[in-house]
Amino acid sequence: MGWDPFAKKAARDRELDAELSFHIDQRIADNIASGMAPDEARRRALMEFSTVDRVKEEVRDLHWETVVEGFYRDLRYTLRTLMKDRRFTPLAVLALALGIGAATVIFSAFYGVILNTFAFKNADQVTAFYIVDQEHPRNTRPNLTLPELVYFREHNHTFQDISGEFGGFGSTPLRTLFGAGTVQFDGAYLSASSFDMFGMTPLLGRLPNENDVKSGATPVFVIGAKLWRETFNSDPSIVGKTFVLNGVPRTLVGIMPPRFRWAWVDAWLPFSLDQNEIANNPELKGQWAYVVGRLKPGATVEQAAADLNLVAHAYARIEPRLYPQRFAVTAKRSSQQAVEGLGFAQLLYPLMYAVGLLLLIACANVANLLLARATVRAREISVRSALGASRGRLLRQFLVESLCLAFAGCLAGCFLAYVGIKVLRPLIPYNQFPQEAVIELDWQVLLFSISMAVLSTVICGMAPALHALRRDIRSGLSGTGASTGTGAAHGKLRSGLVIVEVALSVILLVASGLMMHRFVQVERTDLGINPHGLVFAGLSFPPTIKQTPEQQRLVFERFFNKLRSLPGVTSVSSTVTQPPFAGPGSDITIPGKVHTQRWMTALELCNENYLATLQGRLLRGRFLSETDVVGARRVAVVNQEFVDQYLAGENPIGRTVKFNRFDQVPALKDQFFEIVGVVGNTKNQGMSRPTGPQVYLPHTIMWSGSTKFIARTAVKPEALLPDIRRIVWETDPSVALINATSLDDLLQKYMYATPEFEFITFTTLASIGLLLVLIGIFSVMAYTVALQTHEIGIRMALGAARNKVVAWVLRRGMKLVAFGMLIGLAGSMATNQILASRIQGIQSLDPWAYGSVLVLTLIAGAAACLAPAYRASKVDPLEAIRYE
Repeated sequence: MGWDPFAKKAARDRELDAELSFHIDQRIADNIASGMAPDEARRRALMEFSTVDRVKEEVRDLHWETVVEGFYRDLRYTLRTLMKDRRFTPLAVLALALGIGAATVIFSAFYGVILNTFAFKNADQVTAFYIVDQEHPRNTRPNLTLPELVYFREHNHTFQDISGEFGGFGSTPLRTLFGAGTVQFDGAYLSASSFDMFGMTPLLGRLPNENDVKSGATPVFVIGAKLWRETFNSDPSIVGKTFVLNGVPRTLVGIMPPRFRWAWVDAWLPFSLDQNEIANNPELKGQWAYVVGRLKPGATVEQAAADLNLVAHAYARIEPRLYPQRFAVTAKRSSQQAVEGLGFAQLLYPLMYAVGLLLLIACANVANLLLARATVRAREISVRSALGASRGRLLRQFLVESLCLAFAGCLAGCFLAYVGIKVLRPLIPYNQFPQEAVIELDWQVLLFSISMAVLSTVICGMAPALHALRRDIRSGLSGTGASTGTGAAHGKLRSGLVIVEVALSVILLVASGLMMHRFVQVERTDLGINPHGLVFAGLSFPPTIKQTPEQQRLVFERFFNKLRSLPGVTSVSSTVTQPPFAGPGSDITIPGKVHTQRWMTALELCNENYLATLQGRLLRGRFLSETDVVGARRVAVVNQEFVDQYLAGENPIGRTVKFNRFDQVPALKDQFFEIVGVVGNTKNQGMSRPTGPQVYLPHTIMWSGSTKFIARTAVKPEALLPDIRRIVWETDPSVALINATSLDDLLQKYMYATPEFEFITFTTLASIGLLLVLIGIFSVMAYTVALQTHEIGIRMALGAARNKVVAWVLRRGMKLVAFGMLIGLAGSMATNQILASRIQGIQSLDPWAYGSVLVLTLIAGAAACLAPAYRASKVDPLEAIRYE
């Protein structure tokens, strides 16, 4: 038979009864021995043991079975009461869920990006280091030459190994034939030992090693999971196959996991750090590499910096040309360097601050609801105390109620967090987020959520419980508690909590308003063109065609002819720039103009369809014609900013200009271009900076090697990308289509994403805060009306009109809102200074944001007070007078 704890409890109760019976029998025997009659002896003994039942209870309370049984009874009672109270429970759970859910989402981002940036084994050991010019501290060098890297690797005492990488971040395009044509992807060169140093396990295949980079070994490479999925359709059979990358046959030996994105590329080519191999290879001997190392167990970043400082000064005596006169080596965790370098922390820390405010609002809200509920339950608590319930017993009941609310709030909050993370992840700005980081709801985040739910709810729940337990039992039993000093104290505390909620909400709302204003300004920025329906891409030519510009131009023209005939394409133009940025710049000379400052302009080489493709504005004269382009005529079209800066007050048509940059091209040396037209300004220095001078020239005046193009479509640009790729391969299978995307997507990815992320996250948090404030004001006013029903009835019986009662309730509620707004405005002025210092484009004192928040808060507060006010106006005076 199994162990039965309840059978053991019954046996223990029988032993306790037997022991107490023995003591009573002994007392009876002693009384009889002293001369008492048997009945009198028994009566006296029972009088002496009149507290038998209390003794039994005290003894039983010492056993864990009784504690479990009591907890079970408290749990059943709590569930019953919470389910019956359909006004309190949903509001309390909703408040907790919103606060915990929002905090969990932001903590997930904090954990995934700040604390768990890389998926490396013991990622906190991976450390970057820099050589810092002490006379100019901003001048830092994170790169080493490969001979220098070998020296550091061999002579340091704090690193297990040091890794080197070069050619990353899009600077090493790799081309290979696959399927019907050529594909191109970004690669990087990574020292062979790096793969083991990072401690990542491949999805398929194996990692490169030192044997793969020895002389005579077959060249190998590995690719990332993203490239494997998107380009190779997750085909496992490609592992072991040989691909010709940029003319070199290489064997694919492994597929790296999704979170390996070192150097933000999709393929890695191992190279040797053998001193002899580097010395015999001129390309490696002069190569610079970005370096990181893995610390030895127990070594600190400070120790590594001190050790490398000695190594660097020793190497400086070998190669003094590489080092400034006074320098030092500094080091930091690679995860810290990645986050700080991208700036995501600048976005995340204000959100942590905002979600902290939101969690405080949620806690204040729940505390307010529990205080109000404790006031209403005053008689119940007094009755239970009068029947013998100890303070510890009542506290346990309140604790169980708090834990039940925490459990329900945590479940709902985790669900909201799961949905919130799904929504948040696509909004994160691409260029400010480490590619290796992931934001997800993992067990560490769940543990944080559970701890936060329990802690916040228990703190919120126990304060009202202690208030309730200090209540006078006699006044509670008489039913006059609502108007006693304790009830008044509860009312003041609830009102204070509402003021705190409103103040915190105003701070969040003002921050959200500032973000909204910034986002709207960016969204409304006039680009000078119509970005919708534009495809931007480029062609990548093999080295053989690149060496013959005429052949490259012929391929490009054949592709253009096919692209123009593609259904859905309305206009096509070559380009050297990507709006809203400019192309190459040049000093200029304008005959008859004398100036001391340097005159510069951006250059755009395009065809006659460029202005029509972008749907820009022609202000005077004409744009480039087909004759201009075919004949490579020396004509130019300038933007209005060029005229304003260099030809102010003059007619620019017919004037000539010389571009000094072209003096390096024999056919264009000392050539002057006639200005034939003026177009409207288009953004060419990003979204936030003013437009600079720009000139449009026929792309045929010289072959710049630029192979970018822009096409306007009558359908969604994304729908045409497969057809455009097919046309490229039909034109020449050795040519690859690269960076193909819509201009809308480019602008969203690099221009709009950051202000949109800030706006959406802050607005969401502020909206949740405002909703919690509505709940708080409504609950306080509703309970105030309920507790003062007797007073309201007397007022109405004495002749108070219903509209006066409504005004009285509204006045009380709006007074709390007004106090909270004043405190919140003062707090927001201080906190927004922090936002303005961290986020570009934020104005800490924005009348539009402050005014909008004041109006919104007043409307929300009035709306929250209306329902309780209307209920108060419907009170029947006769019933209200008999209320207590």
